[in-house]
Amino acid sequence: MASTSASAGSTSHPWPAEPSPPVGYLSRKALPIKRQDAEPLTREDVQFDLLHHIFSNSNAVFTSPVPGKSPKVTFAELYVSALYNSSKCSKVLREKMVDTPPFAIELAKISLLTNVGRINTTMAFFPEMKTALRTYHPVPSLQKTDGNAQDAPRIKNCLKAALLPSELKTAPPSTPEEILEKCRAGQRPPTTIVNLVFVLANHAAPLASVHFDGVLNFLDLFLPNRELSSADRSRAFLWLAFHYLENPDGNNPFDDDHSRKLRGKAPFLHRMTETDIKSENVDTPEEIAWGKRMSNQRNAFLQKLVNSIENDKKTKASAPQFVAEASGSHGPRRTRQQRPEASLDEAPFMYYVPQRDSSPHPQAKKSPLQSRNRRELQPRSNAPLPISRLQPRTMLQHAWHVVNTVDPLVDSDDETEHPDEHVLHDYTRRMGVLSQLNFSHGPNRAE
Repeated sequence: MASTSASAGSTSHPWPAEPSPPVGYLSRKALPIKRQDAEPLTREDVQFDLLHHIFSNSNAVFTSPVPGKSPKVTFAELYVSALYNSSKCSKVLREKMVDTPPFAIELAKISLLTNVGRINTTMAFFPEMKTALRTYHPVPSLQKTDGNAQDAPRIKNCLKAALLPSELKTAPPSTPEEILEKCRAGQRPPTTIVNLVFVLANHAAPLASVHFDGVLNFLDLFLPNRELSSADRSRAFLWLAFHYLENPDGNNPFDDDHSRKLRGKAPFLHRMTETDIKSENVDTPEEIAWGKRMSNQRNAFLQKLVNSIENDKKTKASAPQFVAEASGSHGPRRTRQQRPEASLDEAPFMYYVPQRDSSPHPQAKKSPLQSRNRRELQPRSNAPLPISRLQPRTMLQHAWHVVNTVDPLVDSDDETEHPDEHVLHDYTRRMGVLSQLNFSHGPNRAE
């Protein structure tokens, strides 16, 4: 009887089907690395061992898109070449990549993290960054040759311009099917390695059941994982790169028994033991010390920047001004801006107001009229209002305002030429966060 009524109930009021569980990283955490300003990115954050296995692989099996070069190159050579030949790669950066090959590899590793979305465009990697749009992060394991790497917006700009000559006039392939179609038609490579990574990242969920078990996906290869080894994940990534760029139907040099038996499936990912887990992505003492030193350097730079902004504001507030004479009054009543269309006869007489002490005696009392005059003497353009007269913003509101009003590719030195009180307030809050970080990680803090 119970089953009959239940069946009837289900017939008259059918329940919606259970939604399938989210695939891969969507079920656990957001993809981009999230850290406070000046907080170092550890080896665990960037998955240093994974990147090391990928870029140290010596199999020269990828077709070089550069004419006159070796017909087959390693993955590291392929990726560095894509960055070097990008139309947005500056001459200075190209020269540095040639003069210092280890720097080129470090830049390529940070670029690959940007390529898959682990590093987003709010990050910068040099401590003298001024704009409130981004946060500074030292990366000790990937900044051994140069402490000042490119910031993420410029890296992504370089990546988007890394195209084949044939893709400059037509759009590059945007789906895995389009890439495979070009590859099977004999085009080697069918697209750049950079564009392939973009495509695989954008189609990670539907490809999860094609190349993996339906739960793991392409983006999971780059996330911190306490179970899957870095060597296995790097092999799976290189297998995918060869599968789409070189030969989707034949033998793959990164095959294992699992991928040979099940065509189209990536190599098997083994589970790590507790000993293996403890041995991966371990920061060295030198890297930890360098990260703290760069965080302190950022702290000192922000403090100097805040003091400079405050001094500039005080100087502007106490500077001498010209005030319009008020008719029928014995003193200045209001500041007026001279109108361009007014003739000289109509314009009021402007007289000089000498510089005044910006910090008057605390016992001196002013009349309401004098207080109003003091407020109206403030410049009405390019001069920030006091915080007390501004509508307060939360950190989220200020971040949204900055995202919509500031160009992330503008030189950061130009973005604080006319800072407002909100920017100053934002820097002050960052200083508070850095002070707390320094206190909690200081040398006198108990471990």
